[in-house]
Amino acid sequence: MILYSLTCEHAHRFESWFQSSAAFERLQAAGMVACAVCGSAKVEKALMAPAVASAAAPSLGKAETPLEQALAEIRRHVEEDSDYVGLSFATEARAMHEGRSPARSIWGEAKPEDARALVEDGVPVAPLPFRPRSRQN
Repeated sequence: MILYSLTCEHAHRFESWFQSSAAFERLQAAGMVACAVCGSAKVEKALMAPAVASAAAPSLGKAETPLEQALAEIRRHVEEDSDYVGLSFATEARAMHEGRSPARSIWGEAKPEDARALVEDGVPVAPLPFRPRSRQN
């Protein structure tokens, strides 16, 4: 996915996501990219600075909004009341579902294809709205 900053013939600026640069070009040529403000189909890419990811995600500090507070509470509950199993999540979840391992609350990480297979096989799992913190063991 790629985010483009766009401008129309009336100088309205807006942003939109596209599957790829080629997808943007095809949609634009077909007149399917329109200004979010006035609806004009005469839209061009605007000058924009590229986003550069940093090596580590910055700490967001103290939760301030009700949503941030709710997410912080979910994180606290998961980290305190569940076992972190890391990259063994898919294996552990499947073993518990099949009765080969005692049931308990776990959390960890799984490759997308492993998570999809768990869901397709009826294993009760759900994505968490946060990434694991660095662990020093």
